[in-house]
Amino acid sequence: MIAVKDLPKMAKKKEAETQKLFIKLKKNRPADLDNTVHEIHDAVFAETDCTTCANCCKTTSPIFKMRDIERIAKHYKMKTNDFITQYLHLDADHDYVLHTAPCSFLEEDNLCRIYDIRPDACREYPHTDRKKFYQLLDLTLENTFICPAAYEITEKLKAVYIKGQKMD
Repeated sequence: MIAVKDLPKMAKKKEAETQKLFIKLKKNRPADLDNTVHEIHDAVFAETDCTTCANCCKTTSPIFKMRDIERIAKHYKMKTNDFITQYLHLDADHDYVLHTAPCSFLEEDNLCRIYDIRPDACREYPHTDRKKFYQLLDLTLENTFICPAAYEITEKLKAVYIKGQKMD
């Protein structure tokens, strides 16, 4: 697995190549894209322990949907508005996000204090196993700078669609 400290530099070095592939994937939308990326996702995550990294939790905030807020507030026996005031604010896109990074619920051992009730955005991160993956290519590019697994999945996609010449 890629060292987190090296990830931004590596992702930046590969950014133009990744953008080029993602433009092709958006334009051509290969019929097997979802199956291919899901197979790669499963293989990468079979060898990935997110608790050794937790860079996503340390550097970015998930979007908290109202159902996430209500579920977590209930767990803490708090009123929804009190939970929002204590932990969240609206960002420029009018999404609820955390006041601070690292995540308020991340423990020193990289475990999540609210893992079983965590926001859907955390549960789905880095979103490489979702349907209609072509709709998430811009987000995936951003995630290559944060998540070693997302970076590795993207590099394996290149091996399939560039080196394997599936798109020509």
